[in-house]
Amino acid sequence: MATAEFGRAVRRWRDRVRPEAAGLPAGGGHRRAAGLRREELALLAGVSADYVTRLEQGRASHPSVQVVEALARALRLSRTERTHLFQLAGQAPPGPETVPAYITPSLQRMLDRMTGTPVAVYDASWTLLVANPPYAALMGDPSGRRGNERNAVWRNLVGPGTRVRHTPESRRAFEAALVGDLRTAAARYPADRRLRRLVAELRVHGDRFRELWDSGAVGRQEAARKTVDHPEAGAVTLDCDVLTVAGSDLRVMVYTAEPGTEDAERLALITVLGTQTLTG
Repeated sequence: MATAEFGRAVRRWRDRVRPEAAGLPAGGGHRRAAGLRREELALLAGVSADYVTRLEQGRASHPSVQVVEALARALRLSRTERTHLFQLAGQAPPGPETVPAYITPSLQRMLDRMTGTPVAVYDASWTLLVANPPYAALMGDPSGRRGNERNAVWRNLVGPGTRVRHTPESRRAFEAALVGDLRTAAARYPADRRLRRLVAELRVHGDRFRELWDSGAVGRQEAARKTVDHPEAGAVTLDCDVLTVAGSDLRVMVYTAEPGTEDAERLALITVLGTQTLTG
């Protein structure tokens, strides 16, 4: 059970994170402190501002492992601080048998510097951990997604899909690669209960997933050239690279355009449009 000290720790760490360091605009009215507002922490962690308030005031108990992990990530905690936050929440920190979700400060600094490039970080099960503003502008703001909605396998085989354009052939290959990647993760982390639950729910709700899973489909996500249908800027064709972080099994998805092309101009426009939407 979370203690009052859990709320005090969240508040203390929230006060030390400058909004611009978290990819948020520094302006937006008078600030009583240099740190994050509760609403900003809620946005970064993917929870409600009311829930952050109740946690800080000691009126909410039993935050889930996923919520504690998201708060630790949004607060940019060190590994030691993250462990302490889990202990204050009455939770055991995820061990080596679970899918890693910890974004190191050095990886976070790298993401902070990619202010004009769409970047998202996924775990080994293809659950979205963090997406920067250009990525949200390009692919749609993911901050309101909860649970399975944040998982790329679920969104593409059960949910509404994404803005990426596919031919029937490319879609079949893409789906097989997603399922193959998930199979690899399930074999690597057999004790991860959240991952086992995801696979079970995909089997129940996704006919295409069940077909691929039962057929033993294998594959993996690789670099590709993708066309994204943006609702305001139209189609933009970009290079999509998937980088694996050694030692953590995280996947960093990066979208870029060749300089001087129409696609580069369109991507720049999308980034500006998205920034206006997010800060307006």
